[in-house]
Amino acid sequence: MDAPPQEFQELLAVVRGYQRSRAVTVAAELGIADLLRDGPRDVDELAVATGTHAPALYRLLRALASIGVFTECAQRRFDLSPMGRYLCRDHPLSLDPAARMFGADYEWRAWAELAHSVRTGGNAAVHALGCDVWEYRRRHPGHGELFDATMRTSSHADGAAVLAAHDFGRYGVVADIGGGTGAVLADVLAAHPSVRGILFDRPHVVAGADPVLHAAAVADRVSVVPGDFFAEVPSGADAYLLARVLHDWADEHALRILRNVRRAMAPEARVLLVEAVVGPPNEDPAAKFLDLMMLVSAGGRERTEDEWRALLAGADLDLTAATRATAAKHVIEAAPTASRGV
Repeated sequence: MDAPPQEFQELLAVVRGYQRSRAVTVAAELGIADLLRDGPRDVDELAVATGTHAPALYRLLRALASIGVFTECAQRRFDLSPMGRYLCRDHPLSLDPAARMFGADYEWRAWAELAHSVRTGGNAAVHALGCDVWEYRRRHPGHGELFDATMRTSSHADGAAVLAAHDFGRYGVVADIGGGTGAVLADVLAAHPSVRGILFDRPHVVAGADPVLHAAAVADRVSVVPGDFFAEVPSGADAYLLARVLHDWADEHALRILRNVRRAMAPEARVLLVEAVVGPPNEDPAAKFLDLMMLVSAGGRERTEDEWRALLAGADLDLTAATRATAAKHVIEAAPTASRGV
């Protein structure tokens, strides 16, 4: 009997994909990678250390080893694989926060309501949780901390590519608007010692910035400013950086942010967006599934280059360049419309 067609097998793997992601989340929650950091361990030892049922834990780890997350050795022992090292919590590119964040109950509840979003255009998270994800994370600080850590990993993973896509060294002061705990700004300043920075985000977010800025040895060049970008943003910067901020918001709210930035800008200042630019039909799954995540979770959207141009124009800004950094990140540069031709 012939094997099922390749397309059948690929679609079945997609249908069952949640099983793999859930298994990784459980391993991350148990801290398995950290327990294997010093070498292989017997599953019975791991079960004692994690307070789990040894035969069931073996089945979990055996399955994850079959897809390369761990390595199964002789006599029911397990070791870290090259992939699994990224689940260690002290790895500089740790995916442990992402595994625990995307596998958190509130995320699953939101994604369970994807059909609500498709039928109504509404936000699945609000429908499922009774509030948006920002408010949910504010009420549950542990989830907020996981989100911030996930964003730091993403920033560090793509940092070199983003820095290569734009000359940040041409600015005297870069204001990172909605900059979280400062991971992106720290990368910019570490690469350009003459540049100073302004880190701007909500008070409870920037409260966690000191360790990030000190670790990068840039704290003495950063002014940390708490605030709300829906109200106003600081003036005095040569570049206003918004990294993965506007995709969290529908056009109406994104315009409010951009108009506040525009009011704070001098004529020669620039806006720099680090965002996805959605590609043509039948391509670019990274940006298009990120867009689906925005529909479900944050309530925002990813945009094509034409959509970015139109959004920026609504804030009296001209899109002047869009340079690809990674599969799902471009650096988009915009200038005040009044400076056209200068």
